[in-house]
Amino acid sequence: MKVIITEKPSVARDIAAVLNITNKKRGYIEGRGCMVTWAFGHLVTLQEPGEYDPALKRWSLDTLPFVPDKFKLSLIKNQGVAEQFQVIKTLCEHAAEIVCATDAGREGELIFRYILALCQCEDKPIRRLWLNSLTADAIQTAFQNLKDGHDYDALYAAARCRSESDWIVGLNATRYYTVRHGQIGGTGDRVLWSIGRVQTPVLAMIIERDDTILQFQAQPFWELATRYREVIFKYSGQRFEQPDQAQALLAKMGTQPFIITAISAKESKEQPPQLFDLTTLQREINKQHGLSAADTLTATQSLYEAKLVTYPRTDSRYLSRDLKPRIPKILEQLKAIRADQIVALNLAKLPFTTRIIDDKKVTDHHAIIPTGVKPRHMGANEQLVYNAITSQFIAAFYPVCLKNITTVDGVSAQVKFQAKGTQIVEPGWTILFPKKKTSQDITDDQALPVFAKDESGPHEPFLREGKTKPPAHFTENSLLGAMEAAGKLVEDDILREALKERGIGTPATRAAIIETLLRRNYIRREKKQLLGTDMGRCLIALIRDPLLKSPEMTGDWEEKLKQIERGQLDADTFMAGISSYIRTLIQSGSAGRLDSARWGSCPRCGKEVIKGKRAYGCSGWQDGCSFVLERECQGLILTDRQIQILLQMHILPHPLRIDEEPRILILSTQGLPMALRLPSAERQSKNKKAAGPMKSPAN
Repeated sequence: MKVIITEKPSVARDIAAVLNITNKKRGYIEGRGCMVTWAFGHLVTLQEPGEYDPALKRWSLDTLPFVPDKFKLSLIKNQGVAEQFQVIKTLCEHAAEIVCATDAGREGELIFRYILALCQCEDKPIRRLWLNSLTADAIQTAFQNLKDGHDYDALYAAARCRSESDWIVGLNATRYYTVRHGQIGGTGDRVLWSIGRVQTPVLAMIIERDDTILQFQAQPFWELATRYREVIFKYSGQRFEQPDQAQALLAKMGTQPFIITAISAKESKEQPPQLFDLTTLQREINKQHGLSAADTLTATQSLYEAKLVTYPRTDSRYLSRDLKPRIPKILEQLKAIRADQIVALNLAKLPFTTRIIDDKKVTDHHAIIPTGVKPRHMGANEQLVYNAITSQFIAAFYPVCLKNITTVDGVSAQVKFQAKGTQIVEPGWTILFPKKKTSQDITDDQALPVFAKDESGPHEPFLREGKTKPPAHFTENSLLGAMEAAGKLVEDDILREALKERGIGTPATRAAIIETLLRRNYIRREKKQLLGTDMGRCLIALIRDPLLKSPEMTGDWEEKLKQIERGQLDADTFMAGISSYIRTLIQSGSAGRLDSARWGSCPRCGKEVIKGKRAYGCSGWQDGCSFVLERECQGLILTDRQIQILLQMHILPHPLRIDEEPRILILSTQGLPMALRLPSAERQSKNKKAAGPMKSPAN
């Protein structure tokens, strides 16, 4: 008897239908010597510490770090899981061969192997079904090419290392920070500080960007330009930090005519877009329609299960060579919905460039493309995503866009100017993506009339005042791009491709990481922007170890996981490094011990803070430093420990406010808000006398 295990009931039904297996039972479908059964995603997980030793149910610094000698598995605590697992276990125990038909990737492999391990059936013969789509043809082809399951042992090793390293770092760091800093207010209230191997560096990226924006001081500048024949010519030199020099040039020109000194035209080719991987699809949908990464993944998964697109959780933007014969057929089928776009293509002579076909750049799965199956009923999100995937697929085979970029130089009273304009010669693929017109005062994309060298005439010179702008807040689009490139903001396709090996998380997990941070109230959505919350800001301030919030370090770990996946790195070596790291983090106290012998450093000049009779102040007050920290905030008296936390953890209070529920002390530090949990019991007296102005710390 052959047992086939899928990840979801819907996939089991699809496979059973293709294999003509029709006898439905409770928890499986049987027929023709096969049993097709299913999981509900993750059925099996790593045990909690309390399952190893009941004493570990209590969170204590004395039991940290806890790293099991051998990880143990247990069922997740969801309804119906135990019953379905028992069905799978019984079938596996009687199976002559077990086929892994879970999602063809790292997490799908983990789901299958964990089930196999908990069933104690790891010695059974296993085969691997590798699906790129759920169409009948794809399923039949995959079954004709079943692989030995142990060919994917390295993939499982990488998946297991990901699971266990997340457990080690997340559990130990979360317990450490929660026990050490969870009762900052000194009452029975506890703040759960959730730490993650991947989520914490992502949170740090968001907080750092917010801080950069808050600290940014806009600088004024002036741009010199002139209008000649309704075309804006920009001054050829640098923009001006002071208006005086610009005004002098403006005066110099006076009523002098404007003379065209040179005209040059250059042909430019803009290549068709590459196919989508999951991250670029999520970024594009977020940019164009504001849909979250999680919603885009959900919609794409629905399209995959409806057999409309290929496997979504891919990090490749290329197709493998064996797909070439199928592409014209897919495009032919798509004529039913995109005839006006596909009629321009010669399906017998499609341009299969290396931007489309490249076996070396296809790992687990190829790019996301439509299957050619005609869509019927789709939700709004599914329609948006399907349209984007289909348009991108068709556009990849369109001709390049040919442009003429014209540069016109001019001069007035020896002051040089330049204007640029773009003329579309052949729109090529861009005809599928009409651009929205944007209005700008000074642009390099103007419609230019015909100019003649040495022509001259009157013009209207003017100054435009502007201000430097800070970097933009992260959106899901830009954050996904930064995660893909290990914290670096890279727009260039080639460079971003090179950095993929060191990305934070995987295409399949990045959306979930963002949603986790939102759910734990460490970040919030504001329209398209992702902003850090007071709680998220406080957590990053509490974490003293730079590696725990380093995108580069996390990218290095992800790169090693991919090396394990390819059989280039030993899994035990990687796990030994993770275990050593967490032990060092906790045993060295780098998670944030306070120095009880001092108050802390002045946030303005860095000198030591000293305590006066009524407040705390900088020891450099005689040198002009005016930093003062009052002990009382809105009727609440801060404890000595809270003062030390604020100053030693660089959570710098000026000014302060208190939110009522939950009682969070909101601190604004040089414009940077932070937060600390305060006692939720009785309020301290508001009748304290207000502390007077601090003349010196000695008073």
